[in-house]
Amino acid sequence: MLSVEEARKLVLDSISRLEEVELPLLEALGLSLAQDSVASNHIPPFDNSAMDGYAVQAGDIAGASAEKAVELEVLGDLPAGYTADAEVGEGQALRIMTGAPLPDGADTVIPVESTRAAGGKVLILEGLPAGSHVRKAGEDVKAGETVMVAGTPVGPAELGMLASLGCARVRCFRRAVAGIIATGDELVGVDEELAPGKIRDSNSYTTYGMVREAGAEPLRLGVVRDDAALLERTILDNLDRVDLFVTSGGVSVGDYDMVKDVLGKLGEMNFWKVAMRPGKPQAFGHIGGKPLFGLPGNPVSVMVSFEQFVRPALRKMMGCMELFRPEVSAVLDTPLGRKTGRAEYIRVVAQWHDGAYHVRATGPQGSGILRSMVLGNALAILPEDVGRLEPGAEVTIQLLR
Repeated sequence: MLSVEEARKLVLDSISRLEEVELPLLEALGLSLAQDSVASNHIPPFDNSAMDGYAVQAGDIAGASAEKAVELEVLGDLPAGYTADAEVGEGQALRIMTGAPLPDGADTVIPVESTRAAGGKVLILEGLPAGSHVRKAGEDVKAGETVMVAGTPVGPAELGMLASLGCARVRCFRRAVAGIIATGDELVGVDEELAPGKIRDSNSYTTYGMVREAGAEPLRLGVVRDDAALLERTILDNLDRVDLFVTSGGVSVGDYDMVKDVLGKLGEMNFWKVAMRPGKPQAFGHIGGKPLFGLPGNPVSVMVSFEQFVRPALRKMMGCMELFRPEVSAVLDTPLGRKTGRAEYIRVVAQWHDGAYHVRATGPQGSGILRSMVLGNALAILPEDVGRLEPGAEVTIQLLR
């Protein structure tokens, strides 16, 4: 058996990034930049007011207070989106709105709450140093500055920044398409009645969700019965539609466990046993140049294996800088007993208190207990040589949400 680390390296070493595409800005959400983003202009492009108030000269208001107000002549109003017609001179003020360009002659903005209107004049009730409540040109970003590097994931903040830079179209790595196949004669659809010996297909739905959450495009290719010819046809018919395949079931040693055999016939087999619990029986290879992940059939095994191998592969394909879920140290609040020999991924509830993450197991840890993934928000990772752990022990956890 391969260790998780060895298996993951074999996977990632065989994965290439997808091609670059140029997309309208909004379509880049969830993708990764394929090139550095360099500012062509300052942000903000001009000195502007950070408050509603009055643009003044700081020298005019030195020493102003509620008891000793300073009276200034008001030249007019300046809303955002316009420039001032007049320069602010000594003894003068211009009423200004947030975001409006600072007029010539002024160097400070007095918030409106520190003033009192007096006909065509304004009384200043507070003295402030020069530059107060003024946002300088280039305060956020300076022209020529590299704002985001290639590989940066485009989220809401990045969309806003790219819009500020005037990027109507963005060069990104293409979104990967993952073909999802559930296998097994025992599976029926979610809208079908359960007959004796049958269970509803859940794996293609959890896999769909995990593919989508990884930023890729899921494509459910249906449930394939225990028929090698049908599985071959499903894979070959969809080679041009997907960038990788994810199957569930059919990778153990039973007479009807056919995925590894089909993979060996159609492509190249890389491995099919990993020293982990859950998720020991797995297949990985390439068919027609497309990676294929043959995951186990038990629902928890599918999800845990996907997190360790498929998710980082998808993210590497799409040019992401961060391939893996964050891992942090945590304090164990409940005992964990287990057999050594394989790395174990225990579903836990992680909560932050008393300056640290604390975790407790979700309950029964069988690979068929999908509810453990519903209840848990992290996986506690126990190395191959670690046995029973008592409360207070430190464990590494992989944060899922």
